[in-house]
Amino acid sequence: MMIKPMVRNNICINAHPEGCATEVRLQAQRVKNFREHLKNSGGNGTTAPKPLRVLVIGCSTGYGLASRLTAAFGYGAETVGFSYEKEPSASKSATPGWYFNREFDRLAAAEGLFSATFSEIDAFSHAAKQKAIEIAKARGFVYDLVIYSLASPIRVDPDSGTMYRSVLKPIGRLYAGRTLDVFTGKISEASIQPATDEEIADTVKVMGGEDWQLWIEALDKANVLAPSAITLAYSYIGPSFSWPIYRDGTIGQAKLHLEKTAQNLTAKFQPKNGLKAYVSINKAVVTRASAVIPVIPLYISTLFKVMKERNIHEDCVDQMIRLFSERLYMKGISKIPTDAESRIRIDDLEMGSSVQSEVSARLASVDETNLSALSDPAGFKSDFLRAHGFEVPGVDYEREVVSFE
Repeated sequence: MMIKPMVRNNICINAHPEGCATEVRLQAQRVKNFREHLKNSGGNGTTAPKPLRVLVIGCSTGYGLASRLTAAFGYGAETVGFSYEKEPSASKSATPGWYFNREFDRLAAAEGLFSATFSEIDAFSHAAKQKAIEIAKARGFVYDLVIYSLASPIRVDPDSGTMYRSVLKPIGRLYAGRTLDVFTGKISEASIQPATDEEIADTVKVMGGEDWQLWIEALDKANVLAPSAITLAYSYIGPSFSWPIYRDGTIGQAKLHLEKTAQNLTAKFQPKNGLKAYVSINKAVVTRASAVIPVIPLYISTLFKVMKERNIHEDCVDQMIRLFSERLYMKGISKIPTDAESRIRIDDLEMGSSVQSEVSARLASVDETNLSALSDPAGFKSDFLRAHGFEVPGVDYEREVVSFE
């Protein structure tokens, strides 16, 4: 059979096995190229810090996958990863992350790097935390970098069994704004009703910092955290016009809880073992979820156009290479650079005043007649499809696929 993308309302419901594997290989090669540059520049000399054993919670796609690739193929770290994925069947593909995880493990083995990936365990569960502890104790190591990059819409509380669902809604008022269907080029008005108090609380329960704190507490109790370990969670702020649906909405409340959790973790554990917790504010990129958030596809498409014209565009891999090399493990620094709220900022290029001014000007005048001139819907679409293994360079999509395995 030939596998073509099945997209419904900006959601892709299938994946291409070979395309996903090739995409991971291409990303890994970019990180290896960075590693060679690091060697040639003396950036990984004996005095330069680097990660040794890395745990990535939410490792299969986007920033989680890029973090793991950078740690392993940029710095030679041993990695353990968790993400809950659906396996393939005889008639249906797996989730993209299942293929990404499998190819990561294959590439790591080829490089002689230890990796352990768990795609069948709910990362919110006690079982996942216990498995990470068992791996560390069995190999006799401790984690010096713990990355929390879960993006699940659902969380089952491991103690009560209660299922919580997150929602992307405004708070206190109706939201209305323009959105873009990148597959048709149609710009339309979208409106979303405000969230209830229960929906706000449930979203914080799923996407806030509660589970992150449970992970760190479990690892600390088992003595598998290295002295002066670093733990990170990822977030986004974005331009003020997106705040009603994002930063000031339900997701924003969860992100604020995440930032508060970072402060709490540092206060609790730094005096004990030197651990520091940070939230890294990252750039807007195309993910499996971003295509369905009102205003975001049009904003990202326009942002891409402006940043590509200025040769400062970055994807997940570019961002993580910069996070590791210019923030976490920069040679000669004694303190990780942060903003006034102790957040790491690698959204600096996106949020530069000149870039934002140009993006705002274009958004004020963009319509369906000048869409491609003022923005980059093709780039958004390409990144979205590549996240599912489609439109990946070097893959023959006309070739028959024998199995979804």
